Amino acid sequence: MADRIPVVLVAGFLGSGKTTLLNHLLRNNRGTRIGVVVNDFGAINVDSMLVAGQVDAMVSLGNGCVCCAVDVTELDELFTRLTQPRAGIDVIVVEASGLAEPRNLIRMVVGSDNPRLRYGGLVEVVDAEQFPDSSARHPELRTHVRLADLVVVNKADRVAPEQLARLRADIAALVGSVPVYATTHGRIDPGLLFDRPRRERPLVAEQLSFDELLVEHEHHDHAGHRHLHDDYTSVSFASDRELDPRKLIGFLEDPPPGLFRAKGFAAFGVAGERRKFVLHMVGRHIVFEPGGWSRGESRGAQLVLIGAGLHTDKAMARLRGTVHDDAEPLDSQSMLGVWRYTPY
Repeated sequence: MADRIPVVLVAGFLGSGKTTLLNHLLRNNRGTRIGVVVNDFGAINVDSMLVAGQVDAMVSLGNGCVCCAVDVTELDELFTRLTQPRAGIDVIVVEASGLAEPRNLIRMVVGSDNPRLRYGGLVEVVDAEQFPDSSARHPELRTHVRLADLVVVNKADRVAPEQLARLRADIAALVGSVPVYATTHGRIDPGLLFDRPRRERPLVAEQLSFDELLVEHEHHDHAGHRHLHDDYTSVSFASDRELDPRKLIGFLEDPPPGLFRAKGFAAFGVAGERRKFVLHMVGRHIVFEPGGWSRGESRGAQLVLIGAGLHTDKAMARLRGTVHDDAEPLDSQSMLGVWRYTPY
């Protein structure tokens, strides 16, 4: 499962800043090869690269990324092409049309038979200035927000602080523990959405690529003042003891506020259960895959939590509470929650 390519869905109403966010990810990919899928028609401008005239046009962006424009009915076929090993894609980002129904896109990814894919979450982009009026005119937008695994409140600099606070409270009431991330100009740290690939880099001196220079310039250009955006947090948990599956499922089904992703593996203190269970969680979507332990690998658990506005101390305390301390193993019925999230 770790080798599967995450598909991140970016949705939001017209003009909310989806393409701006996408362009920011492309400029700050730091070696991540992104397959960009634009679910729209006509002329689409991606970072000054015009993809026009036909559906299923694929253009190389010159930094290892590719951009494609497709009709939603062609997504499965395109996913097949992008997930081929020779394509070298690390993550697929689908920018949905401003009028798209996110529920259909989620079903398409989660229900895909492609063994190289995994769901990377729905990011719903909200215009801080326009959302109150646009959601009043189009009530379905509030339904879309409820489906999100991460809500990005963009253009936060265009409203007064108290207005932004009211909007975030309103959205939080809709989405519960789902993280609500405020930003300007679509500036969201890619590390919140996907992992940077581990690739061997030469130890000798080398010339910076254009993309790396652009990132360095953007970093130094804004040094000295803080942008209006939230920081994301990554925290690691490790235990040399087995976990209680019921308690871990309870943690995942009722996650701490702000948690967006969780990944890692665990051994469970259940009678007769000796397997290693790999976990991948995005928003409300949880998957466990049982497998074997590598030679010399010690049984236990290692989990990484990633979120925005995540209270790490509380999250870690809850995770420590999932450790099975009793000398007697648990009965096999305690695994029912895990099997609920295990694909067959």
